[in-house]
Amino acid sequence: MLVYVTGASGFVGRKLLPRLEAAGYETIGVDVGVDVRDRASVESSLRRHRPDALIHLAAMSSVAQSGREPESCYRINFHGTMNVLRAAKRVCPGARVLLVGSTDQYGATEPRDQAFDENTPLEPRSPYARTKAAAELLGREAAAQGQDVVRVRASNHTGRGQPDRFVVSSFARQVAAIRSGRQQPRLRVGNLDSVRDFLHVEDVLDAYTTLLDPGIPTDVYNVASGHPVAIREILDRLIEMADIDPVVETDPERWRPTDWCVADASKLRRVSDWQPKVSLDALLRELYDDWRTKDS
Repeated sequence: MLVYVTGASGFVGRKLLPRLEAAGYETIGVDVGVDVRDRASVESSLRRHRPDALIHLAAMSSVAQSGREPESCYRINFHGTMNVLRAAKRVCPGARVLLVGSTDQYGATEPRDQAFDENTPLEPRSPYARTKAAAELLGREAAAQGQDVVRVRASNHTGRGQPDRFVVSSFARQVAAIRSGRQQPRLRVGNLDSVRDFLHVEDVLDAYTTLLDPGIPTDVYNVASGHPVAIREILDRLIEMADIDPVVETDPERWRPTDWCVADASKLRRVSDWQPKVSLDALLRELYDDWRTKDS
C-alpha cells in the first residue's frame, strides 16, 4: 500500500514517513516541489505515483503567523486542501484521504465541565483555525459525494525537533539555555492561564497510521489526550526539571487572550485500539534534553 504525504519535510511529516515504513507501507513524501496551491502541480504528482492513501499535512500551522499573513494562510490551508481533494478524486478516487485539522477549530472558550467531542459546534477564532475548519467542510462534502475522506482534529502535539515558535518547545529552549548559561535567567512568555491538552507527536503518528485502516469508518475524529493542562503548569514543570529560578516576563507579541481547549478522543478509541502512551513528564523531559543537546 502506497501512502502519499504532503508537507513531508515539516515537523510531523519528517517523523511520519519512517513510522509508516516501519508499519509496512511504501511512502512518497512531497513538500515544496509540489505546491498544493497549484492544482496542476498536485494532480501531476498524484498521476505519477497513484497512491492508495494520502495524508494531507501541508499547511500554515502557526496561529501567530496566520494572524500576520491571513491571505497566505487561506491559500495554503483552504485552497490547498481543495486542490488535493479534487486532484485525488480525478486521479485516485478510491484512495483514503486523511485531512489533518486541529482542535483549535473549536475556538477559545471559558472552562467547561466536559471536553469537546466531535459534535461540539466549531467556533474558530484565528485565520489558522478558520481555514482549517473551512477545509474540513470541503472534506465533509467530498465524503458525502463518495470519496473516502477521514477528517482529523488533532490537539497540540510536540516532541524532539519541534521549532521553538510553538509554546512548549519555546519554553524548553529558553529553560535549557538558562540552565547552560547561554541565556540570562529571564523567560519571555505569553498567556500562562490558558488551558490545553497535549500529546507527544509519536502518539499522533500512531493515530494517523491507525486511521489509514479502511475498516475505520469515514468520519471526523479528535486525536487528543483529554487531560486539561494549564500553560503555567508546563512552564513550572520545565523550570523544576532544570532546577533554575528565572524571572518570568510577559511578551506582548506572544500574548493571546485566555482560553480553554481540551478534546475528547473517545470516538477514535471506540473504532480502534488507539491510546496515548507517552506521559506529559516524559514529553517535557525529551524536549528539555533535546534543547540542552543543541545548546552544547
